[in-house]
Amino acid sequence: MSQVTNWAGNVSFASELRRPRAVDELQELVAAAEKVRVLGTGHSFNRIADSTGALVSVQDLPKVIEIDERGVTVSAGLRYGEITAALQAQGLALHNLGSLPHISVAGACSTGTHGSGDTNGPLADAVNAITFVNADGELVTLTREDPDFAGAVISLGALGVTVSLTLDVQPSYQISQVVYDGLPVERLGSDFTEVMGSAYSVSAFTDWVDPDVMVWRKRRELQAPEPEWLGARLADGPRHPIKVMPADYATQQGGVPGSWNERLPHFRLEFTPSNGDELQSEYFVARERAAEAFDVLRALGNRFASVIQVSEVRTIAADELWLSPSQGRDTVALHFTWVQDEALVRPVVAELEAALAPLDARPHWGKVFAADATTLAERYPRVKDFIGLATRHDPSGKFRNPYLDTYLPLS
Repeated sequence: MSQVTNWAGNVSFASELRRPRAVDELQELVAAAEKVRVLGTGHSFNRIADSTGALVSVQDLPKVIEIDERGVTVSAGLRYGEITAALQAQGLALHNLGSLPHISVAGACSTGTHGSGDTNGPLADAVNAITFVNADGELVTLTREDPDFAGAVISLGALGVTVSLTLDVQPSYQISQVVYDGLPVERLGSDFTEVMGSAYSVSAFTDWVDPDVMVWRKRRELQAPEPEWLGARLADGPRHPIKVMPADYATQQGGVPGSWNERLPHFRLEFTPSNGDELQSEYFVARERAAEAFDVLRALGNRFASVIQVSEVRTIAADELWLSPSQGRDTVALHFTWVQDEALVRPVVAELEAALAPLDARPHWGKVFAADATTLAERYPRVKDFIGLATRHDPSGKFRNPYLDTYLPLS
C-alpha cells in the first residue's frame, strides 16, 4: 500500500484510500464501515481528514455539472477549475474563488475556504443545496429552506460524505488584475477601508517586518491602472505572492482583462502543484478591529522572521453558516504561510494566537492552530448547535475521528 499524505506532506494517513466509482458503491461502503472520513485534494494542514477506519475519496464518482434554474449542481470531487471553466463556457460565473483553482468543491466548502472582497462571503455562501450519504448509507438532501442547512454546509465532514452541491450562479464577468509594490505598511491600517475597498477582490502581502506591502487588486471595472496609489507604485512586471519566487504560474496581471475564472485565483489552473513545501495558519478577526490586529502582528514581526514565507490579508463579508469563520461579522482574514517545520512553527503559532486572543480571533478549521475545544466554542458561537446537528445525523459517531473528538467533543 502506497503512503497517502496531504498536499503539504506533513500528515500521513494510516488507512488505505478507497475510491468508489459510483454513488451506490459509496453508499454500500459507508453503510458497512464502522468509521469513515473523506479526503479531498488534501489541502488541509492538520488531521481533520484522518480516519481510524475507512478513508474515502469521491473524486472517481461520475462527474456532474448540471445547470438549471437553481444554479449549477456539481459532483463533490470536482475541482473548482473544472467547474468554473464549464460555467464560463455557458456565460455564467460564481461570486468568488479561492487562491488555488485545484481544490475540490466539497472540501473547500466544508472547511470554510474563502476568497477576498468586502462584499463577498466564503465559497460555501454560494451553496444552496447539498446531498450527502448519511451513516446508514442513505442519501440526504438539504436546501436553504431546511432549518439544518446553515449547519450542514461547513460541516468538517461530521454529517456524512458529500456527493453533490448546488451553487448559485450569476452572469459571467471580466476581471483585470493589477499589482502594486511598496504600499507603506502603516497605511494598511490607517487606510484599510480604502485599500480593501479599491477592487472587487483585494489581497495584501507582507511579512510584518518589511515596511512595504504588495497589494493585488482584482477589478470588475475595466480601467487603466493608476501608476501610483496611496504611496505605492504599479508593479513593473508579474509578481508571485512570495517576492523571491518566480511568477510563471501566477494569473495574468498588468491590468489585462480576462474572464473571472482566470483572474480571481492567484494561480493558473494549468499549474498543478504536486505538493506544497509549507504549512499554513489563518485567523479571522472582526473587520472593525483590523488596525488593532495589524499592530499586534507588526509587534511580532521579528518573531516570525525565521519561519514565515508570506502573510496575506483579505476581507470576507458576514454570513450565517454556523461554523464559518465569518459567521455573524464582516471579517478580515490573516493568513500565514510558514516553512514546513512543525517543531519551529508550532511555538510561533501558539504565541501568535495568544497575542490575537483579545481580538476574538477565530482559527481556520483546516490549518495549523493551537486553540483547544473551549476556546473554539467561545470564538464560534454556534458550535453547540453544530454538535447537536451532527449527533442527530450521525448518532453512532461513524464520521467522528480524533480531530472532532478533540476540538468538537460531544460533552
